[in-house]
Amino acid sequence: MYKAEKTTPAVVEFVDIAGLVKGASKGEGLGNKFLSHIREVDAICEVVRCFEDPNVVHVDGSIDPSRDIDTINLELVLADMETMEKRIDRTKKMLKADKKYALELEALEKIQEALANGKPARSVKLSDEEKETIKDLMLLTAKPILYVANISESQIENAQNDENVKKVKEIAKEENAEVIPLCVKIEEELTILDEQDKKEMLNELGLDESGLDKVIKASYKLLGLMSFLTAGEPEVRAWTIKIGTKAPEAAGKIHTDIQRGFIRAEVVSYDELVKEGSMTAVKEKGMLRLEGKDYIMQEGDIVLFRFNV
Repeated sequence: MYKAEKTTPAVVEFVDIAGLVKGASKGEGLGNKFLSHIREVDAICEVVRCFEDPNVVHVDGSIDPSRDIDTINLELVLADMETMEKRIDRTKKMLKADKKYALELEALEKIQEALANGKPARSVKLSDEEKETIKDLMLLTAKPILYVANISESQIENAQNDENVKKVKEIAKEENAEVIPLCVKIEEELTILDEQDKKEMLNELGLDESGLDKVIKASYKLLGLMSFLTAGEPEVRAWTIKIGTKAPEAAGKIHTDIQRGFIRAEVVSYDELVKEGSMTAVKEKGMLRLEGKDYIMQEGDIVLFRFNV
């Protein structure tokens, strides 16, 4: 529509980390190297094997999603328990000199109890003040998680009722996490097709979108992210912000000067612009909204920020 010289889409980065084996917290397999890598991410997307195939060997010799998830969770819990023990010792020493550490110790002990029972840190309900005291801990089991159930092509049609997928869902339910069944083999084939062939293949499989698209959307949601758009001939660009961001802060994503001199935002939704066919038509129909400093940005807003230099 804009015939822009440059188009910049929103980006979410996935880091492929090798599978975890029993004893990783004690250095087995990639061990501490794996754990240090996972400590740096914002969320975990755990791919769980749910398909049977005698030609693809499983490290434990059989297919059992519950066991595989428990293996990973246990190693992450053990690694976190080691971190917690050191931190609790330090906090107790600090508490003797300053009573302000009482809140931190209380939060740490709640998490330690959950870990001792094999529960992840994210399952512990903490107040905002408690969260603030331990935010630098970077606990592995505190990270939000998304489960991807890797199924075969024959499982696609009845994926939601598949017994192995159900096992993953049962575990995810306890953690209030989402499960996306997808066939990695099909996803691989889709990546080499052009858009038209891709659509035809998805139609044949009875799917409305690829598993990768579902994973991207679920990841954005998990991280509390959304996108707004700016459009013009030089560039059409998607900007990633936190859900609930107000217009001036969104403007600051583009440039701090725009946030500092913010006057107003001229906004139209993506769906409205596409429906009307041009910004001129949008303006003629009075659909362009003028929003102030308290406006909370919405997914797919197309915005022109007005500001004083």
